[in-house]
Amino acid sequence: MKRVKATLFGAALLSLLSFNGLASAEETKALPMINGEVKKVDESAGKMTIKHDAITNLDMGAMTMVFKANDPAMLKQVKPGDKIKFSADKVNGQLTVMMVGKAK
Repeated sequence: MKRVKATLFGAALLSLLSFNGLASAEETKALPMINGEVKKVDESAGKMTIKHDAITNLDMGAMTMVFKANDPAMLKQVKPGDKIKFSADKVNGQLTVMMVGKAK
């Protein structure tokens, strides 16, 4: 009986630890790519301001707003004025850029 309880507790704990609010690579690839323009990059805060089209997966209309960068390295890939394609999601309650690339 103790072994069953320990196994159930371990499985429940593992399940909670696995759900950390971060999107998996497959989930990130499934996010829609949105057209945008970088307005500001704040490397020290890990954020960028983007004027963007509607973000359907977040039920958000077109606007300009600040996003957290999922990976700080992506902030070095863009500069104000760049036309970009990006995906965004909510991670730990914060709107976050998951992927970014320059628009063609």
